Amino acid sequence: MVCIFSSNFLYIPSANALSDSKQFVLDAWTLVNEGYYDPDRLDEIQWKRIRQKTLQKQIETSAEAYSSIEDMLKPLEDPFTRVLRPKDYELLKTSNFGSEINGVGLQLGEDEINKHIKVISTLAGSPAEEAGIISGDLVDKVDGISTSELGLANTASKLRGESGTKVLVQITSLSDGIKEIDLERRSVDLRPVRTKRLRDDSHTIGYLRITQFSESVPKKIEEALQELKDKEVEGVILDLRNNSGGLVSSGIAVADSFLSGKAIVETKDRNGIKDAITSQENTFFDGPMVTLVNKGTASASEILAGSLQDNERSTLMGEQTYGKGLIQSLKSLGEDSGIAITVASYLTPEGNNIQGKGITPDIILNLPEAREYGNSEDKWVKNAEIYLNSIFDKNEIQETEAEVEKTNIEN
Repeated sequence: MVCIFSSNFLYIPSANALSDSKQFVLDAWTLVNEGYYDPDRLDEIQWKRIRQKTLQKQIETSAEAYSSIEDMLKPLEDPFTRVLRPKDYELLKTSNFGSEINGVGLQLGEDEINKHIKVISTLAGSPAEEAGIISGDLVDKVDGISTSELGLANTASKLRGESGTKVLVQITSLSDGIKEIDLERRSVDLRPVRTKRLRDDSHTIGYLRITQFSESVPKKIEEALQELKDKEVEGVILDLRNNSGGLVSSGIAVADSFLSGKAIVETKDRNGIKDAITSQENTFFDGPMVTLVNKGTASASEILAGSLQDNERSTLMGEQTYGKGLIQSLKSLGEDSGIAITVASYLTPEGNNIQGKGITPDIILNLPEAREYGNSEDKWVKNAEIYLNSIFDKNEIQETEAEVEKTNIEN
């Protein structure tokens, strides 16, 4: 008997014939194959052939398995689809569901054009923030190793570690040029929701800052809004500066707290199916709002900002946002590892795709950032206060005029 196979036939060993390490790699390939948002991209890079070539390699240890998966994912040129080794997987879960992490407090992204690793934002109260590292700075080296060699995931991994240990980071700063900074890792309190009341002689405003979207945030926001309403605030300043995202579901739930029966976001999956998510009718706060955004506002926080802007629910004030319009799903891989996979893209309610573009605020602020957000020297918050006060005063004038007109009619 003669068997003839076409030239593009790919021989894949059966699962039973694979070692544990190779099965681990195949599991990662399968998760991406089944979930990646752009099947055409998988075809372009010959994803099935990549599987064949990868499984032909010597993969006997867990280290070789992780390296093989990283090499396998490189042709996608998607920094957000990445394998998470045990330490990184645990850290990501902690940041999404916990209250603190150990590290220097840098949230990183990758420039799509030149592949530079750049700072999206710094966590409040972190060593990175205290060292003056800001959104837009480039991370060139970590402990002498080039980040172009490390890649995004390994750069982030090398910055983490036990409290008290140090890491040397070379930064290209937008303002100061190239500099080396010795950062000491420590436990960083995420405290994702911070709130206070701002008062002057005539008005009371609630200040609400969200540093990232973790699982606990929607409930904390509801509690914070109720507290502010009990204090009879007339309006709210929502501060999303340097909020690099987190759980998309959390960002959507927060939008639901401010919108009544309005579109929040539209997602588009691998099959081109668009799914619009609409808020419930009840809101936790329906008064005047200003939302502060900057170039460190990304991902889930852009979903929230875009929904508020497109529905004319809040005035956006600040800088152009980061521009991350892709959604990742975190999948378990083995017992203690994971893989993040880009599974969908999203559009704002008016159909705007912000990937690589960001959101343009209604009012641009060309002001220096405050050293501490929300303090008395924060000129961004002061501008938001002035704007809200003008709305209150205008409403009061209109109410007075309406009352006078009513009186004239009755007389």
